[in-house]
Amino acid sequence: MGTEKEIHYYQTYTDDFVFSKNQDFQLPEDYLWVNETKGHQLLEKILLKVAGVFANIYCRVFLHAKVVNKKVLRQCKEEGIFLFGNHTQEVGDVFLPKLLCGGKRYFAIASAANLGIPVVGKLLPWLGALPIPNDFRKMKDFKQAVYKRIEEKKCIVIYPEAHVWPYCTWIRPFPATSFHYPVESKTPSYAMTTTYQKRKWGKKPKITIYVDGPFYAEEGLSKKQQREKLRDTVYGVMKDRSQNSNYDYMIYKPKGRE
Repeated sequence: MGTEKEIHYYQTYTDDFVFSKNQDFQLPEDYLWVNETKGHQLLEKILLKVAGVFANIYCRVFLHAKVVNKKVLRQCKEEGIFLFGNHTQEVGDVFLPKLLCGGKRYFAIASAANLGIPVVGKLLPWLGALPIPNDFRKMKDFKQAVYKRIEEKKCIVIYPEAHVWPYCTWIRPFPATSFHYPVESKTPSYAMTTTYQKRKWGKKPKITIYVDGPFYAEEGLSKKQQREKLRDTVYGVMKDRSQNSNYDYMIYKPKGRE
């Protein structure tokens, strides 16, 4: 007999299924999104080297992940990019972009709650986390940090679904909000779609990540229309790529369909 699969029931696409021990973590008043002190940069270099080794081992050996169509990233290797992905791995989504970006430094826009995770949360800023501020007055500093990294020709990773749904094989609808960044900075965007396939051995599936792009905001439209058009393009590509999943390790159903 087969093992019964884990089923999650949701009311909205923004329901949480993964919680940190400090879900209501607040960023300190003096939080710096860009810290250029020598001590910080030295520790950052050390942690990034360790994280790079860990990422390759964890993603390839434990998550059984591979990347398809990575070559399209070469078109924008000399400029900053935005990388949009579906949010389906609690830990993996921190490290999977490493398989795509290689030597290109990447930063990830994330919820401040992630910094409240014991031990790991304190390391995230050094690994490239850009936590969204709880205080709206800090948004200016946050946005400046995002655009600074783009000017430095780095990669900004965004998970527009916002909430982790482990091993979800379909793409949840997401707003055009986060497409504000590539539109305002006139920066190319890519789609990074994580899909799941059944392995010959073991219960957990293997991962295949498909990369598509670059996509640009369409000229001649209003900013709002540009955001929505770019969102529709990225969403459509990700939805098509998600059809390559052939195994549901976890199942997600609307409440009322128990």
